[in-house]
Amino acid sequence: MSKTQDYIGSELELFSHAKNWKQYWVSKVRPLIKGPVLEVGAGIGSNTKLLHSQDILWHQLEPDTNFYRQLKNDSKQLNNCKTFHGVLKNHSKTNYQTIIYIDVLEHIEHDGEELNLAADKLKTGGKVVVLSPAHQSLMSNFDRNIGHFRRYNKKMLQNICPSNMFVERQYYLDSVGLLASFAARFVKSGNPTLKQILLWDQFMVPASRLIDSLLFFLFGKTIVTVYEKK
Repeated sequence: MSKTQDYIGSELELFSHAKNWKQYWVSKVRPLIKGPVLEVGAGIGSNTKLLHSQDILWHQLEPDTNFYRQLKNDSKQLNNCKTFHGVLKNHSKTNYQTIIYIDVLEHIEHDGEELNLAADKLKTGGKVVVLSPAHQSLMSNFDRNIGHFRRYNKKMLQNICPSNMFVERQYYLDSVGLLASFAARFVKSGNPTLKQILLWDQFMVPASRLIDSLLFFLFGKTIVTVYEKK
């Protein structure tokens, strides 16, 4: 992977309208985050605004040139937030307590190598938090259009765990949304419309918030994995 790269990122603006979904996964991920934090692939900064706490050091890392410029400007409004241009391989900072990949790891071809690099930049006891689309069987044209190399299940993410880390927890989110992901496989263009995103977000996501816990978070279209450094 090159030091910098340009990324289409058309889905970022589209999914920014998914307010219920963002509130849901943030409620699960935010308690896991302690500073200092490195957010890999910060995109347009929407996740930073949801997760960032003013009292901890937060670093954004973004390879796309245009996104980086936007992030650098926007980060001026956030306390203790600094933006870096590039990829993890070329990022010199270390001693993070948390490194997060929110819908990012599936865009990285050599994901195992990436997690090894992340482990080297963590303090002992530090964590890598990964949120990604689940189930390779649900791979759609939309996934391919936006540069996904894969979707994940628990075993796939366990297999790329660095030797100096262990899987601290794993669970799925959005069990009802599995229906939407399954249907997306049969859409030729693969690209959802805003109307479809809002339908999923306003009806399926609230239902998932109720049902996921009843199913012990064993099913869902999104998977969360937390690695901890030994």
